[in-house]
Amino acid sequence: MQRQVNTIMNELLKIFPRYEFEKLENRYASNRYTKYFDGWQQLIVLLFAQAGQKDSLREIETSLRVHQAKWYHIGLANIRRSTLADAMNRRSYEIFEGIFDKLLERCKSVTPQHKFRFKNPLYSLDATTIELCLSIFPWARFRQRKGAIKLHYLFDQSGSLPSFMTMTDGKCHELRVAKEDEKLDFALLPDSILSIDRAYLDFDWFRILNQRGVYFVIRLKMNAVFEIAGQHKELTHKTIVRDDKVILTVPKSKTKYPEPLRVVGVYLEEEDRYIEFLTNNFTLSAKTIADIYKARWNIELFFKWIKQNLKIKSFLGTSPNAVLTQIWVAMCYYLILSYIKYQTKFAHSITELSRMFREIILDRVNLIDILSLNSNTIKRARSPVSQLALF
Repeated sequence: MQRQVNTIMNELLKIFPRYEFEKLENRYASNRYTKYFDGWQQLIVLLFAQAGQKDSLREIETSLRVHQAKWYHIGLANIRRSTLADAMNRRSYEIFEGIFDKLLERCKSVTPQHKFRFKNPLYSLDATTIELCLSIFPWARFRQRKGAIKLHYLFDQSGSLPSFMTMTDGKCHELRVAKEDEKLDFALLPDSILSIDRAYLDFDWFRILNQRGVYFVIRLKMNAVFEIAGQHKELTHKTIVRDDKVILTVPKSKTKYPEPLRVVGVYLEEEDRYIEFLTNNFTLSAKTIADIYKARWNIELFFKWIKQNLKIKSFLGTSPNAVLTQIWVAMCYYLILSYIKYQTKFAHSITELSRMFREIILDRVNLIDILSLNSNTIKRARSPVSQLALF
C-alpha cells in the first residue's frame, strides 16, 4: 500500500517541539474553559494565515473550510471567526513567545557563522516602528493623532536571526530597552560584539557592557569631545584615516566611562564622506571595526523583509495581547523558514521559500521534493487535480 504523503503544514508543525508547547500551555493555563480550540489549534490557524498571507478572520475561516477534508491530518478540529477572535484576546501571547525561544535554539544549531574571521558572536541592536490606527488601537498612542508600536530586535549576524525581541509603545526610546531589559542582558554573552547606531550612545551603558566583557561599535557623533592618548596602530588600509586611543574629557562623560576608548576614522571615497566609529575593542583591525558597523545594515534589510513578507502590519485583533500573539507567531514562521533553508541547504532565498509555501501550504507533497524547485517551477510538485466535467 502506498504511504499517504503529508501536507506541507504537517511538515512545518513537526519542527515545533510539541512537548515544550504543551508545557507552556499548562504553565499559563491557556486551555481552561476551552472545548476544542486549544493553543495548538490556534497556532495551526495563525501559521496558515502567515503562510497564506491572509488579512482577516473571515478570509482565514473561508480558506480553511475549502480544505476541510485535510483538517484531521493537520490536527485541526474546527474553526470559527468568533472562536479565533476570543482566543487572540484571551490566550496569553507568552505561550508563543516561549515557543519562539525554543525554535531559536533549534535554528542556532544549523545556521552558518557570520562572514568575519573572528569567532566572537556578532549582533546588531535596533528598533523599527509599525504605525497603527489610533481609533482602533487606542492603547498604542504615539502622537496626538497617530498610534504606533515599536519592535526592538537583537539581530544575530550568524544566520540573520532575531535573537531577542520585545514590543513597546512607539514613544519608548531604544536606549531604555537596551539598559533595562533583562532578557537582552542574558542574550549578550561575554566576548560578544554589538554594532549599534547613534541613538544608543550612552557612556553609562557602555561602562556596563565593558564590565561584562561585551564589545560595542557605534558611529561617533561629530560633536564628541575627547583627548587623544596616542595612535593605537599604524594605518595599513587606504580607507582608514585614523586609529587612535582616546580618553573622554567632558567631566560627566568621563565619570560614566573613565576607561580608554578607540576611535577609527574611515573615508568613503565613493560617497566622498568621512565617518568615525567608537569602540572598546583594541584587538581587531581598524578595517574590521569599520566592516562590523557596515554589517549593521543587515538589520535594516531584516526590518524591510518582515514588513513586506510577514503579516505584522495588519492585525487579526485589536488588543495588545492579540497584536503580540500575531507578531510572535510571525517570527516563529520566520524561524521555520530559516531552519528549513539552512538545514536543507536550500539554494534560493527565504523570500522564494515563503512564496512557494504560500501556494502549497495544504497540498500533499513531500517537503524534500520541492526544495529543488522555485516559485516558477513549484507546479511540478503539486498534486494533480482531476478535470471537472462541464456537461
